This record gives sequence, C-alpha cells and structure tokens, in this order.
Amino acid sequence: MCLAVPGRVIAIAGEDPPTRTGRVDFGGVIKEISLAFVPEARPGDHVLVHVGFAITVIDEEEARRVRGWLEEIEGMEAGEAESDDALS
Repeated sequence: MCLAVPGRVIAIAGEDPPTRTGRVDFGGVIKEISLAFVPEARPGDHVLVHVGFAITVIDEEEARRVRGWLEEIEGMEAGEAESDDALS
C-alpha cells in the first residue's frame, strides 16, 4: 500500500522547479521535501507527500480529513496491539 501524508509548507528554498524544496510541517514534525512535482506550491499551502516528494497541493479541509483518517488507522492498530497483548 502506498501512503501520502498531508503537511503544510512553511518555507521554500530555490527557484528552479526541479530542485525546489520546502520545509513542510507534519503536525510538529518538520521535514525538507522536494517540491519538484508541485511548482505552484507556496508557503501556507497544504501538500500530500509520498517518499519525500510533494505530489499534489490540497486544500486545508482535505488535509484535515486525511489526517483524521490516519489517526483512525493509528487508533485501530493500537487497539489490535492491545488485543494481542491481552491474548498472550
């Protein structure tokens, strides 16, 4: 399964589209991400990131929705781990 995670662009470095990068905030974790595929991205925009590359710009509501789904998945996995511990 492939997974793209939403983040908010907080700063951009470089002007040449193939080498442009951005500092992207993933809920407090900040990573340097390639913006080569999203030349339209600007600080404050939300992007979906897969393996270090922003692959599309999304609106804030979509970013919230995807984060919510990821939190649900994380909660389900935590519940499975607790169930497995109880069975041991």
